[in-house]
Amino acid sequence: MFMLCIILLQIPFVYANVIPLDSGNIDSVLANNEIVFMNFYADWCRFSQQLKPVFEEASNKFSNLPPGKVSFASVDCDRNPTIAQKYSVNKYPTLKIFRNGELIKKEYRGQRSVDGLAEFVNKQTQSTVQSFSSKEDLALRIDASKRNVIGYFTQEQGDEFTNFQKISSALREDCVFWLGTGDWVHSVVPQGNGLFYRAANSPPENQDLEFTGPLANYDSLKPWLTDKCVPLVREITFENAEELTEEGLPFLILFRSVGDKLSEKIFQDSVANELADMKTSINCLMADGKKFAHPLHHLGKSERDLPLIAIDSFRHMYLFSGFDKLNEKGQLRQFILDLHSGKLHREFHNGPDPTAPPAQHGGPEKVAVPMETQPPPSIFKKLKPSDSRYTVLKDEL
Repeated sequence: MFMLCIILLQIPFVYANVIPLDSGNIDSVLANNEIVFMNFYADWCRFSQQLKPVFEEASNKFSNLPPGKVSFASVDCDRNPTIAQKYSVNKYPTLKIFRNGELIKKEYRGQRSVDGLAEFVNKQTQSTVQSFSSKEDLALRIDASKRNVIGYFTQEQGDEFTNFQKISSALREDCVFWLGTGDWVHSVVPQGNGLFYRAANSPPENQDLEFTGPLANYDSLKPWLTDKCVPLVREITFENAEELTEEGLPFLILFRSVGDKLSEKIFQDSVANELADMKTSINCLMADGKKFAHPLHHLGKSERDLPLIAIDSFRHMYLFSGFDKLNEKGQLRQFILDLHSGKLHREFHNGPDPTAPPAQHGGPEKVAVPMETQPPPSIFKKLKPSDSRYTVLKDEL
């Protein structure tokens, strides 16, 4: 009996590398670990039960790292609904990554095997910051087609350098980070430490934008650089569509032929000029009109009609009245305002509002649909997490 008790006492420690989280310890675990890989699960979920031993075995591969480097953690969402709600978890299991206490938007959607999970986490531990030794070295190696962040530091220590490390980790998938260190940086930044942003395809005569706030204040550095690194207009693909739907914002999509740089520039310029203050209410995207032929079909359009612009509200789709309307200041902005006020939906059913001057706003264009009183249904809603299964099949689009 004594030996049996010893054996039973040892069983819970087989997978001790996964930390069960609740409201009492989640903040301290996030604060004291550089990387936290978190499994949000529900005991009643068959997929959660299948993943649990795989997740636990993968965690054991990182047991030899120094404390505070990598932690695997789990949240029972039925017992901790507040945590699940805070991180917008509504399907199980959901795997999210945290770096330096901050949630990274992109979920893990790769292979759910021990090797797949371990490879993903191992990549998160590898720094993507590229070091350079002089302005000439940087000029030879930097890729001008990408968004670049350039940090100059006399020493790799101190609060300012720590914040550079944190921000380079948080935005590693959005910008390329460069680091120059040593006394020579005084020739570039007289005060010693400095951080600059260089836009993609920036003309040589354009000066890099310098962060003029205190580098030791992460709360001011993070939003400034996020605004620069995360573009107003992103590309939507079958690989990232579900992830974009989970941001919860309606889609404003430019459907165009790949390689149509002129249409892309006109759309991007219009978004920058008219919708920069609407980042929290609309997701501005570009899509390959050939690959996304199915949404075009629901709009009564085809590849021959490109480029065109539409809104998918996750209830219905609305077509902007014409791409050439982008040349008229305010048309695109009014299109978004009409969505949020309910005017697009109302006018589709009832025609133009009696108080609205005729042909004074950008949409929606009426399209042929099976039911005359109903706008085309949302297509991208199908990519939202389903209530009845873990995910949707991408070929449903």
